[in-house]
Amino acid sequence: MPILWLVIILGIVEGITEYLPVSSTGHLILATELLGFDAEDWAVFNVAIQPGAILAVVILYWGTFWGVLKGLFEGSKNALYFTRNLLVAFTPAVVLGVLLADHLDKLLANAVVVAWALIIGGIAILVIEKLANPPARPDIPEDQVGGAVATLGFKRSVLIGLVQCLAMVPGVSRSGATIMGAMAFGVDRRTAAEFSFFLAVPTLTGATVYQLFRDRENLVADDFGWIGLGALISFIVAYVVVKAFIAIVTRYGFAPFAWYRIVIGAAALVWLGAI
Repeated sequence: MPILWLVIILGIVEGITEYLPVSSTGHLILATELLGFDAEDWAVFNVAIQPGAILAVVILYWGTFWGVLKGLFEGSKNALYFTRNLLVAFTPAVVLGVLLADHLDKLLANAVVVAWALIIGGIAILVIEKLANPPARPDIPEDQVGGAVATLGFKRSVLIGLVQCLAMVPGVSRSGATIMGAMAFGVDRRTAAEFSFFLAVPTLTGATVYQLFRDRENLVADDFGWIGLGALISFIVAYVVVKAFIAIVTRYGFAPFAWYRIVIGAAALVWLGAI
């Protein structure tokens, strides 16, 4: 398969899966292997195209980000709470990501780990959906700075950030861990999903910058061209997916994504000859 087609396919996969609780990293690894390429050789690319998906959230929620930025200069408490909640939830991933980087790199090339993580994560989503019994969305003014995310509180944000660290295992899903962690701590579905979107901005940006810095000596000019194309495709696809995601989870919950994970994970194990 020509490299161009692989880049297009991986960009589409990243855009579809980044904000869904199905693991974008896991899908990228499986897609790379399925198409006959070595996932380890494409690990940097798969991380580097994430800014496209980040930009999709920034544009879709521009009003929220702009309102928080203005609020910070105006001394708004809600703007401060929103920013604090993101920072404290983001910090555990930074610390563990740096400390465990070498160990995590080994997992990024292991498709069997991805398959099992998809299945186990799917079961976990079904259990949490059944037991968490998330409350109704808080009744707050639509124009409140930071929205419902500003009301989460310091302790709950830290706990959600710790749960997000589980996503360092490929196949777990960063968005899935964040959303399920938030629901387990009493956050409604929509606010949990939105917090996952907002938390993705610093988390994915940090991961991308760190990965490119670590591998800067191995990158050539052509790599940046492919990365740019992949990021553009992921932006377009993620923009559409994020808009639809909130409507789906508000109406149907997360069970459809859980069953999808279980089916795909089982199929991958069969295909890999692991069972």
